[in-house]
Amino acid sequence: MTIAAAGALEIGRRVRSGEWSAAAVTAAALARIEAHDGRINAFTSVIAERAVREAAAVDAAVARGEDPGPLAGVPFAVKNLFDLAGEVTLAGSASRRSSPPARRDATAVVRLRAAGAIPVGALNMDAYAYGFTTENTHFGPTRNPHDRARIAGGSSGGSAAAVAAGLVPISLGTDTNGSIRVPAALCGIFGLKPTYGRLSRVGAHLFVGSLDHIGPFARSVADLAASYDAIQGPDPSDVACAQRPIEPASLELARGAEGLRIAVAGGWFAGPQQPEVRLAVERVATALGASAEVDVPGMARARAAAFVMTGIEGGLLHLPELRRDAAGIEPLIVERLLAGALAPAHWLWQSHRVRRQVAREAREVFRRWDVLLAPATPIPAQPIGTEWVTLGGERMLARPNLGLFTQPVSFVGWPVAVVPVHGIGPLPLGVQVIAAPWREDLCLRVAAQLESLGVAAVPVAGAS
Repeated sequence: MTIAAAGALEIGRRVRSGEWSAAAVTAAALARIEAHDGRINAFTSVIAERAVREAAAVDAAVARGEDPGPLAGVPFAVKNLFDLAGEVTLAGSASRRSSPPARRDATAVVRLRAAGAIPVGALNMDAYAYGFTTENTHFGPTRNPHDRARIAGGSSGGSAAAVAAGLVPISLGTDTNGSIRVPAALCGIFGLKPTYGRLSRVGAHLFVGSLDHIGPFARSVADLAASYDAIQGPDPSDVACAQRPIEPASLELARGAEGLRIAVAGGWFAGPQQPEVRLAVERVATALGASAEVDVPGMARARAAAFVMTGIEGGLLHLPELRRDAAGIEPLIVERLLAGALAPAHWLWQSHRVRRQVAREAREVFRRWDVLLAPATPIPAQPIGTEWVTLGGERMLARPNLGLFTQPVSFVGWPVAVVPVHGIGPLPLGVQVIAAPWREDLCLRVAAQLESLGVAAVPVAGAS
């Protein structure tokens, strides 16, 4: 196996055994980024000197007989919303170029490094994470490695594209309304949005504190679970982070879907979608023997309230930057941020009230079912610049409706793994595997089952 084709756990195993060096793995990743990223535009910065330095430290630890961790020497990159010490965290906005460099790494970066992984750079995104396409006016669009004329999805588009193209084996992104799941689906890789409050967001700049999650991308379920396990753990510095012990998911993968009650989410999730999207869900459901369909209550209310919460919290958070440098902010979001900042405060209170109601009502579904299956997006990746699509005979805006099926799930904070389905059409599609709060292990078990059956797989996309 070549270094370029190796997954994270394979790299970690070979580096720890001394078969490969972290320096060689890092050099190969940096060379591949330099050779191919110009065509994809996944990276906003590459921290080569730091990566080489940290790789040398991993190799020195191995030489001393120490164990650097399960991800020893594994190159990873992060959405440019995560602090990397010494780098300016742009958050996708040109208005932040003059901001001081971060003084320390984000907690998730610290924890991946503690597992032996090597940060190699920051990744492109929608400004402030407010978008679903990563068509960034100031830093350029990230292009889908499967078809460079199409979007990678967003707002973590650079994170998904970098993994799909084989530039890094794992990456980190954030998800407010679907920003891990949409790009994972459109780029055809695995992504995990954990339960709201499961992972620390310290050092990952917030967009909507009430909805923001962080999570990993990978080309295999084992790598996804290992990345997730590495960044677990309570963090009193994040008021939303639950003080729960680490609950390793990697140990559960071999159990697969055995004994789980799995249903297809109907109702809202059977809404407007292209036929190939429906076929992807059917393929996954058939492989798992899931024939029942269940309506999940409150999803329309959840999406409406999520729009309100997103607009108001995002607008108020970024109002100082709007006042200081509106010209440096992504034009696609300026008016939405202003509208949110001007909205009545009681709308935000009402959206939180709806959230509690919907979560309470929908919780009953998980008394009867362990896992639900739903489409990740209603359409595959569209050409860059697409404004409108027609679904079910209805003409609708393309960008916001990429989150049609992800936004309600974020709103109630359930864990979701996206599994990639290739081969139905020319472009990959994604299916959401949804479980009850704190049951990421079930999402990953089902994803592993689908991977073992060959239903979910990740061929490295052609980056050249």
